[in-house]
Parts: sequence; structure tokens; C-alpha cells
Amino acid sequence: MNIGIAGAGLSGRLLAFALASQGHQVSVFDPAPSMYSPVAAGWTAAGMLSPVAELESGDDNVFQLGVRSLALWAHIVPRLQQEVELHFNGSLLVAHRGDEGAAERLVSLLKAKAPQQEQPQSLSRSDLNSMEPAIQGPSHTWLLANEGQIHTVQAMRALAESAPNVQWHWSQPVTSLTPHTIHTSTSSHTFDWVFDTRGVGARDKAIHDASLLACQNVRGVRGEIFWVKAPGVKLNRPVRLLHPRYRVYIVPRAPDIIVVGASEIESEDRSAVSVRTTVELLAAAHSILPEMAEGRIIHTDVNLRPALVDNFPRIETEDGLTRINGLFRHGWLIAPAVIENALKSVFSSDYSLSQA
Repeated sequence: MNIGIAGAGLSGRLLAFALASQGHQVSVFDPAPSMYSPVAAGWTAAGMLSPVAELESGDDNVFQLGVRSLALWAHIVPRLQQEVELHFNGSLLVAHRGDEGAAERLVSLLKAKAPQQEQPQSLSRSDLNSMEPAIQGPSHTWLLANEGQIHTVQAMRALAESAPNVQWHWSQPVTSLTPHTIHTSTSSHTFDWVFDTRGVGARDKAIHDASLLACQNVRGVRGEIFWVKAPGVKLNRPVRLLHPRYRVYIVPRAPDIIVVGASEIESEDRSAVSVRTTVELLAAAHSILPEMAEGRIIHTDVNLRPALVDNFPRIETEDGLTRINGLFRHGWLIAPAVIENALKSVFSSDYSLSQA
């Protein structure tokens, strides 16, 4: 098939890699100037693969998509032509003394939603010290044993560079879509099938079918992160600090980078990281990783996560056109399984992304 993809974010790159690997002719259109331009939300994420932890805001569908995606990432990453850091060492939930009430409520929620084999496991101080000696301060810790992490920047590059014979049309924003056709400001391109993975950019001014409104009603949710270069600070797995007002995640990247983030602001402002976020997130991270004090902030980033009204993902398919949107804060966690389901709607119900 001759396939057109609008959007070269995470979903667009996964689609391009999967379809081109199976011999389809693929063209991708995106407003970014090159495949290395960190415009899409996928570049900004920390890459936590946490189906149980995300049950706080997700439902069982998001959980199942996450579990399936962990298996798919384990299949996809070894087939990429560049090294991508992927680990399944579990993740930790930690809480300071005084925040036990909020932490216990969250842990109880996760226990109620998660299957028995995925339940958070309480750790003693000695258990935590043996697993993560750099963590100091929290009075309560739980292990989510079957979770993981992926290096998002490496993966975004590798997915594009590993997709065989894809035609990448950079600096080509898509102005609108119709079945079988992608329209840009300068021309129209006809395909056997079109996929729309533009995220926040999918708000076409002209909607050709009133029944396909959900993926048009996308909004951007602002997120802010920091990269801290901290040689000598050894962290083996992602950590979430539970707090009554916010969640802070701390994610290690080889060889000596720690990603700190958590902000989730109902705003489409793309301006620089705020002072409030800087103070709150870095102070929270330092409270459990005191050795970070001598680290250096080498990068900050802001991006907009695409969210629908219910904050859940959606696939809309009609003849010649499939729209994928609303991955929200779960993008790296669920994208492979969402893409697999979208391709099932086009090819067959037994389609598997692991065939790519």
C-alpha cells in the first residue's frame, strides 16, 4: 500500500517504522525542519513505562495498553539501527514523613485497580538502601516490579533512521486531511490510506465528516522537565515522589543524566520553564537525592501533551483515513499498543506490531 502519515511525532514514527518494515510505501509530512528537531511532545517526555503507576489517572484500558506496549517495546528496540536505552528494573514510589496519608490513598487506589501480580510492594529502609543507596529521606517506599523506562530522545531518532525507504517531507505542515488525501499549503497528495497523528496540530479548520469530531477536540496540556548532569549519583530505576499537591518523577539516563519533571498545567503556553516549576520540582528531587545538589542543569524543556476531553486515547477510522490522538501523558507508555490497534482496524483483527 501507498500510505501517507501526517505528523512525525512518536506515533507517526512508530507507524512509519512498522509499515515501511513490512514493505509498504510510506510518506510522512511534518512542520519540523528535520527529523532531529525536538518539536513533537515525544521528545520532551521522561520515558517512564509505568502501567500500574498511571492507574492513578488512567483506566483499565490504559493499563492493558501499557502492559502490551512493554512487550512491544522489548520487540521493537532490538530491531532499531541505533542503540536505545531500555530497562525493565521496576520503579519506586516514595513519600516523606507527614505525607503518608496522601501516599497511602494513592497506593490503596493502585492496589484496588491493579491485578494481584502487579500490586505495589512495600519496602523496608534496608531494602531501599540495598536497591538505591543514593535515595535518602523518604519514610515510605513501594516497588512496582514490572515497570520500565526508555530513552525518549534516542528512540525518536532511532525510529526515524531505522524506517527503510520512508519519504520524509520536513517543513511541510499539513493544513487538512480528507480520506486518501493529505493537503499541505502548496499541494495535495493522494494515498491508499492516510493516518493523522498530529496531536495538538490535528485541529483542522475544515472537518469533512461531522461524525469524526473527537480527535478534532484536542487540547494541549503543558509539561516542563529538567535534565540534570549529576556524575556520581547512581540511580537504577525511575522514582516517583508522592506529595499531597503534585507528583515528581526522577528518571536516570546513562551515563550521568537525571531527568526531573511532573508539571501538568492546563495551558497551551509554550514559553520557557517557570520559576515556580524550577523551585518546586528541583527542591523535591533534592529532598530524596541530596547528592544532586552539585549537579548542573544542562537542559530544560516545555511541550504540549495532546489530550481529549476525557484524557483517554482515541482511534477513529473510516475508509481511507485513520485518526490517532489523545495519548496525553501516557504517550510512551501506550503508543505501540495504540498503533497496533489502529493498524488492526485497517488490515485485520489479528494484525500484530511484533510482525514489524
